[in-house]
Amino acid sequence: MNARPPVDIVCGIVAGQVDAEVVYRDKHHIAFLDHRPVFKGHVLVCPVGHVDTFTDLPADQVGALFLLVQRVAAAVVDTLGAQGTFTAINTVVSQSVPHLHVHVVPRTKGDGLRGFFWPRTRYADGEAAEYAERLRAALATA
Repeated sequence: MNARPPVDIVCGIVAGQVDAEVVYRDKHHIAFLDHRPVFKGHVLVCPVGHVDTFTDLPADQVGALFLLVQRVAAAVVDTLGAQGTFTAINTVVSQSVPHLHVHVVPRTKGDGLRGFFWPRTRYADGEAAEYAERLRAALATA
């Protein structure tokens, strides 16, 4: 029996077929709130064009992607009261979606994140939209 391949939800978000709290978008990149955040304000930064994994990303696109990751990390700290961020990429193992995505997770001292155990939280009704709006505003001026 053939298993169904995982759905690429990122391509669905890019195409407007899947709802997401998008905090940034340009011709080449999209950034949106993770729907199951480690901490509130957890953002996924992705190339718009489909790329399976980090090792598949063409070398000439790495710099632009990480400049955006850097901007998002700064916005998370500046607008959400985080003291720093944890930035990570899973490649195949633990990669829940077959589309390259860089996690930018807000961190504060004593937040309880230890090692690579990522507890998940949920947004209250309307809370994700409020977080997204704050980040959109910060990224629009950065």
